[in-house]
Amino acid sequence: MGKAKGNTTLRADDATIRAAIAAERREMADLLDALPAERWDERTLCAGWRVREVAAHLSFGFRYSFGQVVGELIRARGSMDRMTDRVARREAAAMSRQAMAAALRENADHPWTPPVGGFASALGHDVVHGLDITIPLGLERRVPEDRLRIVLGTASPMGTRFFGAKLGGVRLRAEDLDWSYGTGSEVSGRAQDLVAVVFGRKVPAGRLHGEASGRFTAR
Repeated sequence: MGKAKGNTTLRADDATIRAAIAAERREMADLLDALPAERWDERTLCAGWRVREVAAHLSFGFRYSFGQVVGELIRARGSMDRMTDRVARREAAAMSRQAMAAALRENADHPWTPPVGGFASALGHDVVHGLDITIPLGLERRVPEDRLRIVLGTASPMGTRFFGAKLGGVRLRAEDLDWSYGTGSEVSGRAQDLVAVVFGRKVPAGRLHGEASGRFTAR
């Protein structure tokens, strides 16, 4: 699998990335606050999750201590996927919509990072889960280019395997910025749609172009 090419990798320092994270969280909090109640039960790009499960999960890392995470992981018999799903469903049922939005806004500057990847991966987490909501709901939110460049710059064979993105034999190419990844049959689209693909999502029909685009299109 080829590496990311072009000018996408923004060589940002931690302070710059943390500012981008804070802005992303505040913007998503505003979006969630404005989202009508009936839309919180719509499906997202996260398989099996509605908007409310994704919204609950977005602030999970801020609200649980390391010990609590370990306890939840033990109860899930060591499965990270089972643990995150169980917690998201439980909290989606227990938390109000306003509380989920507030948890993002109030923790905009929280220094949480995933186990691997540092602040760039934390930004990826927030951007991708935001896209999980906005893309299927047809919300015309455009993720700022500087954030997309940072997130796309994290693309790697190990990361794509972890997220279940099957990119073998495909070259992804952004149509709205200078970025490509991989080798093979070209699949092109907007950068933020390709972020979703890199993180193992399938996007609605018509958003990608190329003979192999059907591999990454939701039915």
